[in-house]
Amino acid sequence: MLIKILGSGCANCRKLEELARKAVGELGIDATVEKVTGYPEIMAFGIISTPGLVIDDVVKLSGRVPAYDQVKRLIAEAR
Repeated sequence: MLIKILGSGCANCRKLEELARKAVGELGIDATVEKVTGYPEIMAFGIISTPGLVIDDVVKLSGRVPAYDQVKRLIAEAR
């Protein structure tokens, strides 16, 4: 599984990355979490505001930092 955190590196982007990494660890999933900071690549996903959460090239959410439980659920459902 490939999880991408889309964003410039702002506090919200870092928080979403932290939540995603925590969820992957708790779920025991073999996944790679990577940050995507380049605007052309972020725009290619069609999101207008960051942060964005992409799992296996499918945008799951954007524009906000969700509750931890939602991040964990999205990752669990994608596996």
